[in-house]
Amino acid sequence: MIVTTTEKPSASARLKAAELAGELGGKLVERRNRTLKQLSERYSDAELLVVTSGELRYYREASETPLYFHPSMAYVRVKRLRKGERDPLVELSGCRPGDSVLDCTAGLGSDAVVFSYAAGPEGAVTALESEPVLCAVVREGLKSYRTELPDVNEALRRIEMVCADHASYLTSLPDNSFDIVYFDPMFRQPVTESSALEPLRALANHEALSPETIAQAVRVARKKVVIKEKNNSPEFERLGFERCPVKKTSAVGYGVIMIEPKQCKQPT
Repeated sequence: MIVTTTEKPSASARLKAAELAGELGGKLVERRNRTLKQLSERYSDAELLVVTSGELRYYREASETPLYFHPSMAYVRVKRLRKGERDPLVELSGCRPGDSVLDCTAGLGSDAVVFSYAAGPEGAVTALESEPVLCAVVREGLKSYRTELPDVNEALRRIEMVCADHASYLTSLPDNSFDIVYFDPMFRQPVTESSALEPLRALANHEALSPETIAQAVRVARKKVVIKEKNNSPEFERLGFERCPVKKTSAVGYGVIMIEPKQCKQPT
């Protein structure tokens, strides 16, 4: 992968490009007024990561639409929460101010943003992403993206992005580490076709969740384990989740595992 900048980069953009090239094992290349296509052809590499003044843009091909961080529908959902309206994920997960949330499949971070706002300044959201490039794009976006709402910006900054495989990460955690553990695995068949999301699908981890991983999530969670899947998915039953009622016409559904109060062992 080529790591480069815009044509007239700032000193900070040059430094960030060098840091990312080292982190991701990419090839640091000076732009020198060359187009992305020219760079791709010159170095025989179709993948490019471009550092701009405000974001990272990842290209699978120089001619394709780039992948970059944008809160998108998460911003719409948070604005609804600000007005006192419901959000299905917040409601079903029971996320409250002060809660700690582990988002095991961060992707572009949309649900992590909603959780972070719902959990508030006293809460904490850790978002895991196993694919290093995607993790870097979202991590840097969460640090720099600005909306016109200061409390939403603060929610973005509070999210801790961690580049890790969720199965290994869960195994490393002690019991009862988070209030809520959440999974939104990449759907095998997309709900909607979108050329803008194709770079995400190319980068994302498509492995199915295992029952062993869910067992670890149950051990780690204090309140609930939640999964988002296609409404008609057999994954709910396979992994032991109780389906939550949704409209029959809804493309997306949720499943929940309620955590029983964990009894302390009595001294002998």
